[in-house]
Amino acid sequence: MNKFIIVAGNIGVGKSTLVSLLCQKLGWEPFYEPETENPYLSDFYQDMSRWSFQSQVFFLSRRMHIHHQILHYSGSVIQDRSIYEDAEVFARNLYLQGNMSDRDYVTYRSLYQTMTEFLPPPDLVIYLRASVETLQKRIALRNRDYERSISTEYLDRVNRLYTDWLTSFTLCPVLTIPADELDYVVRPDHLELIVGKVQQKLTGKDEVIFSGPEIRE
Repeated sequence: MNKFIIVAGNIGVGKSTLVSLLCQKLGWEPFYEPETENPYLSDFYQDMSRWSFQSQVFFLSRRMHIHHQILHYSGSVIQDRSIYEDAEVFARNLYLQGNMSDRDYVTYRSLYQTMTEFLPPPDLVIYLRASVETLQKRIALRNRDYERSISTEYLDRVNRLYTDWLTSFTLCPVLTIPADELDYVVRPDHLELIVGKVQQKLTGKDEVIFSGPEIRE
């Protein structure tokens, strides 16, 4: 039976890398962040209050398009970030910080809720959890211009919103990966640990694989 997994996590945590490695290992198809560049993104980072609604609606529409593609794909897939995070973490963060008006946020939430009512949920969410210090190091390494102004406070708020979202998320099981401790790029045993736990969660089995950094379920 085909499976649909989402890899979730904060900016710079290593989602795309894990998606690529898992797909290579499992022989599945990766679905990455939208290839079309958000035409509002540069303006958004200059003036969040002015461009937050437009930027988030663009992301929502692209994520909806990808989710629709996944549902019609003939094999198992892993998606790099989901439509749920766009709304429950990033749009909510903008609203709570006063960068999206009440009117825009109500409109955005209504659109999001209508969309997700028609979307079959994934089989598993893999949440990559990392400290702000780790996130900042990885963001600096990839050296993207528009990410240079992302503050410590912003990353910390997003981390907390991920925790809030997943605490109440019930559409499918969640597997939390401690990204500070696991280096699945250079440690084959760490990648094997993750692969094993993913397979266990998908089959409903929760046996211990081998000792190593704790993975929370």
